[in-house]
Amino acid sequence: MELREFAEQILFGTCLEDKLRDPGEVTDDRPGNAIIAPPQPGRPSELHFKPSGKGPGGFPGDDELGETAGRGRLLHFFANHELLATELMALALLRFPEAPAAFRHGVLQTLRDEQDHTRRYLARMKACGVTFGELPVSGYFWRAVAPMEQPIDYVAGLSLTFEQANLDFARHFAARFAAVGDPESATLLERIHHDEIGHVAHGLKWFRRWKDPRLDDWEAFRQQLKFPLSPARARGFSIDVASRQAAGFHPGFIAQLRVQGQSKGRAPTVWVFNPFTEGRLAHGRDFTPVKTQAQLARDLATLPLFLARRDDVVLVNRQPRIAWLEQVAAAGFPLVEWVELNEGQIPADHSLTRRKIGGLRPWAWGPDSLELLRPLIPLTSDREPTVAQESPEILARLHSKVWSADLLRRFLAGRPGTSWLCPGEVVGIAAGSWNEVSAAVADIRRRGHHRIVVKESLGLAGRNAIRLWEPEVLPAQRRWIERATAAGRPVVVEPWLERVADFSCQLEAGTTRLTRCGFTGLTTDARGQFQANHAGPPPFSPPTMVAELLRTTAGHRVSIVDFYDELIAFIAGPLLESGYVGPVGVDAFVYLDAAGHPRLKPLVELNPRFTMGRLTLALMRQVGPGSTGRFRLLGHNHLKTAGVGTFEALAGSLAERNPVRLEGSPVARIREGVVFLNDPVEVEASLAVFEVTASGRATAGNKL
Repeated sequence: MELREFAEQILFGTCLEDKLRDPGEVTDDRPGNAIIAPPQPGRPSELHFKPSGKGPGGFPGDDELGETAGRGRLLHFFANHELLATELMALALLRFPEAPAAFRHGVLQTLRDEQDHTRRYLARMKACGVTFGELPVSGYFWRAVAPMEQPIDYVAGLSLTFEQANLDFARHFAARFAAVGDPESATLLERIHHDEIGHVAHGLKWFRRWKDPRLDDWEAFRQQLKFPLSPARARGFSIDVASRQAAGFHPGFIAQLRVQGQSKGRAPTVWVFNPFTEGRLAHGRDFTPVKTQAQLARDLATLPLFLARRDDVVLVNRQPRIAWLEQVAAAGFPLVEWVELNEGQIPADHSLTRRKIGGLRPWAWGPDSLELLRPLIPLTSDREPTVAQESPEILARLHSKVWSADLLRRFLAGRPGTSWLCPGEVVGIAAGSWNEVSAAVADIRRRGHHRIVVKESLGLAGRNAIRLWEPEVLPAQRRWIERATAAGRPVVVEPWLERVADFSCQLEAGTTRLTRCGFTGLTTDARGQFQANHAGPPPFSPPTMVAELLRTTAGHRVSIVDFYDELIAFIAGPLLESGYVGPVGVDAFVYLDAAGHPRLKPLVELNPRFTMGRLTLALMRQVGPGSTGRFRLLGHNHLKTAGVGTFEALAGSLAERNPVRLEGSPVARIREGVVFLNDPVEVEASLAVFEVTASGRATAGNKL
């Protein structure tokens, strides 16, 4: 039989027996003209593709494979995949008649293997009581590969993607069939696994011949795939390294594949770390981060990974190193798709700009994140920016410490005489000029508070406040206040309180309600600046010491959760009326009053953005029952304390003393150990560390 006739019989035939018939000797003397791919291959009616987007059609889970019917359904899926591969190979022969004869011969041999696989699957299905076509069949492979325009598209899409993934799936399910007492199916999967190694090797050989010689295998493969295909499609539940080595892949390619993520159907959420929103809101385009701020932003660009779900997208200026990603994946955290920005913008030709997007989740909504994400807004099906998120005026008000102080003052006015709550006199006073600041300082000191802090209403942590400890305001302090209040920008003047316990309450604002996500403990330095967050296991209750401190004053155990639900209900009104949707953090602390009694200041700042506290709660999703977690930022001072010269050395020391230990099944979680949330090799100024401690044990890194 002539090869073209054989390929046409497979591609256009509507009789399954004809599509799977062995043609005997095949010649390729009359390849004919190239055809255009049909919308779908010819098939009997019961094997027509189910409509796209109608779900997986009942793919059985591992727990169903103990039943004969469950194994039969799984074999039904595999049979359709093999038939699809057969049809796509026939299409490749008809689409590319001018391809090298050796390539066409290799495709023919592979096609005959796929026919054999399909026939064997049909026999095993029949033994399990399942008939081919009684279940819906997917056409995803066809839709993804059939638009191929040149032979390299075929080998990249079918050989190096779907067949490469089958190296993992065939081996995985062979073991599962053997475990449930089905040696016949297990043997079949092992045979197919062996054949797939040769199929992938054939594709890899021709891919290397046709790819851009200036690119290595990985980069050429990544660039060649067209959405919806992605490198993540080329692997299964776990990576079968030995099979890939046998097929001819280099170690670097395998390492890259191990850490790749892209959504396999769900519209991904897009994340980005943009910590300078308040600076932009306060100073507009004139805002420029100082060197230390810019270093911090670069160092922490990977943090959204730990907020994201598997296969979401994280925007970064440079993709992280493979070695670090492997460590993160080994700790059980999800794989995401990394998209590199080009001069701070999403590349116009990136597939992300042509895909359906599930949602946009910047660290903070503001002019900077809107500029970056605007190309994706028309593609977004959920959580499109609200009017509030697109309004600098509304966002500036929500970020304003003046607004937070006003909220707290109004809330306290409705709860007079509560002995364990702060009085209204310690709430910050808004001041818009040096004279107003001077008057506020005098008023606060008349009430007995001699130490005072002045905060910019909008500004980045670390450079937005000064402390007035001396009886008279110093000239340099006055100049700072005058600069801060320039152009009518207010500051907040408030008494300095002796904190004994800082914490935060993390919320999520929807369109109609404000939801409590949980509480985290908060460690600050002598200036009240962030050092660490810590949290216990779900339900993420407030730190125990907060309730214990207040109990000594209140005379009974204070329900902080119930109290915060009241505060949240109060905040919800004005916050939801503004139209803001997204994360919200509420910072709070317990302090000692002049008589030495603990009091609660329940709302110090309201942050309409992601916070390190919210990040800590997200990290705790990967922590096992009974363990606690602490998120810290380690700087150059910690290098000196540890007696090491680099963050890489510091990380090595911490990991050696506190290695990650996972427990649990079927999903293993961290029992104890230290995970680095950015790459110690590339950190400039701040190493992000998550330390997990098992109940009753001290954290090995506490010496720092």
